[in-house]
Amino acid sequence: MITVTGATGNIGRTLVELLAGAGEQVVAVSRQPQPASGAAGVRWAQGDLGDARSLRPALEGSRALFLLLGGELNSRGESPDVLLEAAKGAGVDRIVLVSSQVSATRPDAASHARLREFEAAVRTSGREFTVLRPGGFASNAFAWAETVRTKRTVLAPFGDVALPVVDPADIAAVAATVLREDGHAGRTYELTGPAPISPREQAAILAEALGEEVAFVELSREEAHAHLARFMPEDVVTGTLDVLGVPLPAELAVSPDVAELLGRPAAPFRAWVERNLPAFR
Repeated sequence: MITVTGATGNIGRTLVELLAGAGEQVVAVSRQPQPASGAAGVRWAQGDLGDARSLRPALEGSRALFLLLGGELNSRGESPDVLLEAAKGAGVDRIVLVSSQVSATRPDAASHARLREFEAAVRTSGREFTVLRPGGFASNAFAWAETVRTKRTVLAPFGDVALPVVDPADIAAVAATVLREDGHAGRTYELTGPAPISPREQAAILAEALGEEVAFVELSREEAHAHLARFMPEDVVTGTLDVLGVPLPAELAVSPDVAELLGRPAAPFRAWVERNLPAFR
């Protein structure tokens, strides 16, 4: 049995489907109670990654655990050692953690201190572990959905800075692979898309898919900061804008890990748009 946290998110939802489709028994964990999915082999459980006690029933009998921090858990919460002790007590022997490329490229960034804390705890847990370090997500484009629907406009900073954003479905596929297969213990994989793409180029792909013009309006760093600060902690806003605006060479590079693990090229941004086009109509 495999326990999946963050089971309703962009990665977790797809991961649950992939694991169940492969015949695995899955415990899908979410903060809010979920209706029965009807999917064979999937049991939904209510739990909070920030409260290890609430996760214990979802961990009992699992051989593997998928860890994905979300929201405020990226900046605060109980010690990861508490959760890992609960996992060990339940008999979990394999852990797959979604961290971030920034944990390696900017090891002093305050915005990613919590993820580095989880990485360190997983590495010293005594369990078999794999760390996934994705770069920017293609799904961050959901932030443009409302203005694209209502005004056919994308508003974003750093319009011509291109990064190799990764499709969350590829992260899920990699996670399914390393959760089920042997040979990945102690490994760290960097997950990117197949080529750098700028926000302006992403807007053009949205326009092509919609069959309508989509304007691109470039925000200043200050304007973007004010917008993000409405729902992100200050250090996260600063760290995010640093990566988006002044990426380091390692953050611009395309990693081969997705292709090598999945036996196919990483999905381009266009593929993500085609699957999620209804959100922008």
